Amino acid sequence: MSYTQGFQQSNTTFNDKPEMAGFRAQLQGAGLNGLNGLNGFNRRRFVHMVLVSWLGFVISELAACVGNDDNEGKESSPSTALSVDEGVTGNEAVDSKTDSPISEVFVVRDTDGTDDGVARLIGLMQQNQLSFYKQQGDGQGLIASDDVVIVKVNCQWAERGGTNNDLLRSLIEAIVDHPDGFTGEVVVADNGQAQYGTKGRGGSLDWSDTNAADKKLSALDVVNSFKQRAKVSASLWDEFTMQKVAEFSEGDTSNGFVVDSSPSPNGIVVSYPKFTSEYGTQISFREGIWDKEAARYDSNRLKVINLPVLKVHGMYQVTGAVKAYMGTTASRLTNQSSHNSVGSGGMGTQLAQTRMPAINIMDMVWVGLLRGPNTSYQDAVQNNMLAASTDPVALDWWCARNVLMPLALAKGVNTQRMDPDSLSPGTFGYWLNLTADELRAAGHSANHGTEVAVYE
Repeated sequence: MSYTQGFQQSNTTFNDKPEMAGFRAQLQGAGLNGLNGLNGFNRRRFVHMVLVSWLGFVISELAACVGNDDNEGKESSPSTALSVDEGVTGNEAVDSKTDSPISEVFVVRDTDGTDDGVARLIGLMQQNQLSFYKQQGDGQGLIASDDVVIVKVNCQWAERGGTNNDLLRSLIEAIVDHPDGFTGEVVVADNGQAQYGTKGRGGSLDWSDTNAADKKLSALDVVNSFKQRAKVSASLWDEFTMQKVAEFSEGDTSNGFVVDSSPSPNGIVVSYPKFTSEYGTQISFREGIWDKEAARYDSNRLKVINLPVLKVHGMYQVTGAVKAYMGTTASRLTNQSSHNSVGSGGMGTQLAQTRMPAINIMDMVWVGLLRGPNTSYQDAVQNNMLAASTDPVALDWWCARNVLMPLALAKGVNTQRMDPDSLSPGTFGYWLNLTADELRAAGHSANHGTEVAVYE
């Protein structure tokens, strides 16, 4: 089954479910032609509103039946009723604060990256009104057929320390199998900072010992396998991480990193890559695609898919979607400010002031439990899961709490510092909350706990 067929079949299955018939009938009675008739309306918000009303009715009825003198006249709280460690399940996705939208996490199990796991993930997202594909005539969706897509991987470490290359291949397959026909470009990229890493020289997209079923399959091998089908290339940003440059709009066409003139209050000096791809596309990570003839940027055509591998981190406890954005900075050009500011929320500033990912997909096929961020074959455990969210904080929170911590506990690893709910300095939860503050201040969703709806 192709990726397009998988997502179309999933959408059809969802709409044909018997339990949807009653809901569609109610909508039609209200003059709306089912979910597809909600033109100009936020479908997911509408469903949340309906669920809130329904849950309020059920709670009031239960209170009337089992109430006593002590709770007469008191209101029940949906958020309290749904307070569970794992977040709420998709069909319990009720937000009692209508001005604080729920973030969604989509989870796929039993996948090793070589199979249909990515197709199932796209289908699950589609079932729940988040379309991976943006199609002609439809304003919804994440990836359009002519987009330039940066797939941001982890490449600083070999073995299980980098993104799974089978998963990378499946994701690129999904992109180029766009239902409208893919005419855009895919760039696989990361910055290992030209320091540290497995050989002490930073990252590589061509490690000889890799995270894949075939341990010789590198990210560059994956890229080259698509050359005859689509514009797919690689860009190792280590190669120009020490080059400080100006923007294309200022007449500078060289590859390098643009560096802001002053630090943010949390200490980070924001920096970002600016480069020309193998196919001649001029890309600014912050500004978008440079059109030389029109002398302007097209920001909408540049999309980022953040594809980190989940693992422990010796200094910052957890490497996930947020920490992976270190690979979009030039730490050495900024006196290591990007790395030093992770614990004070610096990656939130980096995300907010450069470019937010269209989607974050957590690679949990193998999870690193010891001595991270370097993860040897012996230090990883096979877990065979994927999870995705448009909210990197929500994704990190759910994956740390429900995957990394249980796996670590089973291996006898102390998980206190990797707890995403901790507010103590020196813990993952502490700096994840600071990251969330930065994102919320910039108008982005950054949720955790019962503000996260989980779909499986």
